[in-house]
Amino acid sequence: MDEYFEALANVHRRRILITLLEYNPQRDTVAVPEDIHQGKKALEALQTEFYHSHLPRLEEAGLIRWNRDTHEVLKGPRFDEIRPLLELLRDHADELPDDLL
Repeated sequence: MDEYFEALANVHRRRILITLLEYNPQRDTVAVPEDIHQGKKALEALQTEFYHSHLPRLEEAGLIRWNRDTHEVLKGPRFDEIRPLLELLRDHADELPDDLL
């Protein structure tokens, strides 16, 4: 359980995983939505975080599969293990603090 909470400890990782609930495969470059980086960090800095921290961490946990060459992010072999937590967050987003998701 600690591993799942570690994966969910960062808003960017939560958003990647929740996005994968609905969209698979997710093709294109790893895009950081405007509302994530607006006023907080430069887009380039966040892209670097995604490539060097968030995506490798989720991949290591088996929650995503990430093809660095094609920039494709897919559900990993352990994604279904964290699915109930993600669905709970998604389904109750309006009851949670705005910056949680």
